[in-house]
Amino acid sequence: MNFELTSEQQMILRTIREFANEEVAPGAMERDKTKEFPKEIFKKLADLGMMGLPFPEQYGGAGADTISFAIVTEELSRACASTGITYSAHISLGGAPLYLFGTEEQKQKYLVPICTGESFGAFGLTEPNAGSDAGGTQTTAVKKDDEYIINGNKCYITNASYAKHLALTAITGETNGKKEISAIIVPTDAEGFTVIDNYEKMGLNASNTTELVLEDVRVPTEHLLGKEGEGFKQFLITLDGGRIGIGAMAVGIAQAAYEKALQYAKERKQFGQSLSKFQAIQFKLADMAMKIELARNMVYKAAWLKDQGKAFSKEAAMCKLYASEICMEVADQAVQIHGGYGYMKEYEVERYMRDGKLTEIGEGTSEVQRMVIARQIGC
Repeated sequence: MNFELTSEQQMILRTIREFANEEVAPGAMERDKTKEFPKEIFKKLADLGMMGLPFPEQYGGAGADTISFAIVTEELSRACASTGITYSAHISLGGAPLYLFGTEEQKQKYLVPICTGESFGAFGLTEPNAGSDAGGTQTTAVKKDDEYIINGNKCYITNASYAKHLALTAITGETNGKKEISAIIVPTDAEGFTVIDNYEKMGLNASNTTELVLEDVRVPTEHLLGKEGEGFKQFLITLDGGRIGIGAMAVGIAQAAYEKALQYAKERKQFGQSLSKFQAIQFKLADMAMKIELARNMVYKAAWLKDQGKAFSKEAAMCKLYASEICMEVADQAVQIHGGYGYMKEYEVERYMRDGKLTEIGEGTSEVQRMVIARQIGC
């Protein structure tokens, strides 16, 4: 078993770490305050060829692997979690379904603009009454002649304000009393389609989180992604890949919190010596370092399995669950090590705690991940 990154992965790591340190981190605190979406950062990421990183070059991508995607997501999240989640959703929720299930014509028309950064990737799944229970979808798409007429609401959708189009799930029929859920590509400028961006969030303030309202939105039937009734299966596959992204994001936030805590412990003097000389603090930092390393290895393993074409649902759920929970634990300990300073925004660790909480909720809550794992182990 070889844990060494390939030369290509090492090059991507060096490039994105330098970019994150110089371009992303300096404005993170200000963006958290102003809630300004980091459009300029993503223009520069597009120039670096990062916006279509794991997709083939024929669609404007870079042909890289899932481990490279995890590396970029981690490094961006270490610098600014709002930037990290925007990137992760762009690739794993926006681009991936089009690549996995789209026709060649759909890929050329809708995946290429995502890979080149002309459009952001987004995916319309969650609804007011359908979160972890995605089978509770209530949005409908009624076929009339050669069109679908779509009505419904979506909530907590990442990146939709900056997406020119997105795939969303809707009920297209019923089979044996069960909802037939399909995925349909919808342009965001379609008549009757409204994107609302007015959520007040705990964290990730510079990311774009929206509500979608669809009132008699008409799209041609060729906008169907895959086949009718396959939407449920499609988004389960999409979420597996997305969980690797959230796991990598959680590792990045945890790494940032740990680095701040370690730096503070070395500089802060109490009782005549630095905090890092006290065993109680040393043990906290040692546990933080250990758990981050374990989480990163779990993310890399899930990504590697995906790249090898092997089953990875269980490992994706495990890496997302473990990484998100240690992210919150590490952020909490980082605040604790800072003491009163940790409660103040200028020391940044409180932001990691606020931002990190989403990793325990998005792409399936911790409870749902345990359900997925239990199913995978035969319970």
